[in-house]
Amino acid sequence: MDSNSFRLDVSSNWVPPFQVRELFMGSCHIGPAFPTWLRSQKNFQYLDISNASISSIIPNWFWNISSNLQYLILSHNQLQCQLPNSNIGEFLPNLLFISLSGNRLTGTIPDSIGHLSSLEVIDFSSNNLIGTIPSTINNFSSLIVLDLGNNNLSGMIPKSLDQLQLLKSLHLNHNKLSGELPSSLQNLTGLDVLDLSNNKLSGQIPTWIGIAFSNLVILNLRSNMFSGTLPSLLSNLSSLHVLDLAQNNLMGEIPITLVDLKAMAQDHNMSISSLHHNRSSSRYEERLIVITKGLIMEYSRTLSLVVSIDLSNNNLSGEFPKGITKLFGLVFLNLSMNYITGRIPESISKLRQLSSLDLSSNKLLGSIPSSMSLLSSLGYLNMSNNNFSDKIPFIGQMSTFSELAFAGNPNLCGTPLVIKCQDEGTDKGQSDVEDKIDGAFVDQWFYMSIGLGFAVGILVPYFALAIRRSWCDAYFDLVDKIVKWLLFRKRVTYAKNHAQRK
Repeated sequence: MDSNSFRLDVSSNWVPPFQVRELFMGSCHIGPAFPTWLRSQKNFQYLDISNASISSIIPNWFWNISSNLQYLILSHNQLQCQLPNSNIGEFLPNLLFISLSGNRLTGTIPDSIGHLSSLEVIDFSSNNLIGTIPSTINNFSSLIVLDLGNNNLSGMIPKSLDQLQLLKSLHLNHNKLSGELPSSLQNLTGLDVLDLSNNKLSGQIPTWIGIAFSNLVILNLRSNMFSGTLPSLLSNLSSLHVLDLAQNNLMGEIPITLVDLKAMAQDHNMSISSLHHNRSSSRYEERLIVITKGLIMEYSRTLSLVVSIDLSNNNLSGEFPKGITKLFGLVFLNLSMNYITGRIPESISKLRQLSSLDLSSNKLLGSIPSSMSLLSSLGYLNMSNNNFSDKIPFIGQMSTFSELAFAGNPNLCGTPLVIKCQDEGTDKGQSDVEDKIDGAFVDQWFYMSIGLGFAVGILVPYFALAIRRSWCDAYFDLVDKIVKWLLFRKRVTYAKNHAQRK
């Protein structure tokens, strides 16, 4: 019955006359009350009542529902409660997967969570959890996914996370975590996804990230307080599809070694087919917030389409990194709100997959390359507030953008800006002069042709009759006969009219 909007409306006293091992009722309408009939079920192995319009408190008896339970999915409801502080490991010893995301859970994550030692996936994201991340979390020796994002957790990232040797995906984003990245994290060598964005983390981005995480596909450290320079060893992340370091305090030049990000250099659509190959973790859907095209977008099932570099809103300087134009697979590139100088190379046209390009609020100069008109996939462009000059190459794909994409460049001219280029005015003046000259030339030939035609009509017969005497005699004999005939007709007509009057 999964995902079919089925509505189950039964009495609160209803007891099912059956025992179920696997129940898939995701996106069915079960609420708003918590389904009490579940209490009679003792053989559950798989229970999914996600997005079921349940908006009540999770009763205490529920945590002792079945010792055989392996998969528990209650996400995207409006469940209200605190996580149990009792030893739920005794009640759910076989639990592999738990998802309570997208609810209204409050309170702290209890230390007793560590007793669920068989867990492979924990997803408590998008709730109202507070406090610190418990140190007992290091008991999860089989944990593959840990998602605590979008809560109100505080404190430092526990050093004990390094015990999670099988961890593939770590989401601690959108919390209030502070301090520096613990060096013990470099022991998580199997990480595919590291999302620590939107916290209060500080210090320098450690160089060991480029050494320890050779399999990393997504690195998101956005909106923190990291400082210092970009480590050149980030180029070792040969599997990286997403690099988001925006909204920090980073400074210095963009390393030329970024060209070595091999996964981004593929000019075909890459596929993140499966970040997690374990049976239980494959049921977890990776999500990533990407700010692009001026919008906040969440990617999940289409995450494989995202190949992105976002270094915006830092203090980066130096010239535009020409090597970045060799990352042929790039879909989103944002270097805005920095102090980047120099010119955009013509080779930027090689980024044929580019869908969004934001270079605004820098110190870039020179002409906008005409080769940018070849970026046929480009749907968003912002080059405003720089020092670009000369005429905008308003052709091809470039002709699809409004003046907002080029505003704030005093020396830039041409369509779509109101400011016209000097050569455009000169060309218009020259065109007007040429039109006047052409018009006078046409008038002159018109009148000459009329005079010439009149002269030919008179002179040609004259010369013909002068040369041939016989033609001349015949011509004038004919004229005499016609005149005499006309006079005769006139006399006859006059005589008839005069007789009628009498």
